[in-house]
Amino acid sequence: MFDLKGIIDLHIHSAPDIRSRSHNDFELAEQAIEVGARAILIKSHHSSTAERAWLLNKLYPNVDVFGSITLNQSVGGINPYAVDYALKMGAKTVWLPTIDACNHRQKEGKSGGIDLIMNQKVLPELKEVFKLIAEKNVTLATGHLSPKEIYMVIKEARNLGVQKIVITHPEFHIVGMTISEQKELRNEFPVFFERTYAQPIGNGKYQSNLQTNLEAIMEIGHESTIISTDSGQIQNPLWKIAIKEYIQFLNNNGIPDNELEVMTKTAPALLLDLL
Repeated sequence: MFDLKGIIDLHIHSAPDIRSRSHNDFELAEQAIEVGARAILIKSHHSSTAERAWLLNKLYPNVDVFGSITLNQSVGGINPYAVDYALKMGAKTVWLPTIDACNHRQKEGKSGGIDLIMNQKVLPELKEVFKLIAEKNVTLATGHLSPKEIYMVIKEARNLGVQKIVITHPEFHIVGMTISEQKELRNEFPVFFERTYAQPIGNGKYQSNLQTNLEAIMEIGHESTIISTDSGQIQNPLWKIAIKEYIQFLNNNGIPDNELEVMTKTAPALLLDLL
């Protein structure tokens, strides 16, 4: 059995939130300590979590907790001022729009959303965000953009000096990035693919991503993979159960310990500057 001690999860939701969560920040930190995690990163679709992470680190010194910011409507969308504040507070990931992305809304049959591109060019305010990310050398995560949008923003982000880029759960049907598209992207840019535990399929139900993730890892390679849970939904297992089940599934299906080490410890540590 792969040793979970020292693992890092870069994508976990927790309360306080406007949506019910299976754990609050304190309960999540306690689960992380129980498992022996080295670090966790908490995400909100609606606000910066950097302040919450700061407090958790004071209360739970046995695990490193990091915050992030997601550029949805509640922080002003593509708002360099909000990003600058979050980064100064220690946020380690800037997520591009998720639930408010045009692509997400369109896939759900809704109108509106946050535009990132106009006339085939990245918006000026997004370029300013990329400059801030590059200056702090933190991670850019692609949120719920479409594959076409992802390619365009990554190209511009790289041109502006962004070094750390994670493709947010490409298997999620809202993102819908095929294996072929992932291979093409990886061949051109040094990105990581975040592969998460489960995804929503409607009516409050979720389906496992584990078999899909296994196939993607075997097809594309472990070197570009980050294992995250995206935990926190009341419909899914507690984080400590989900991470154990996920790792056990991969181990049982032929993924060796040295590859799991890269996907759960080495690569995430690189993104958090913990190496």
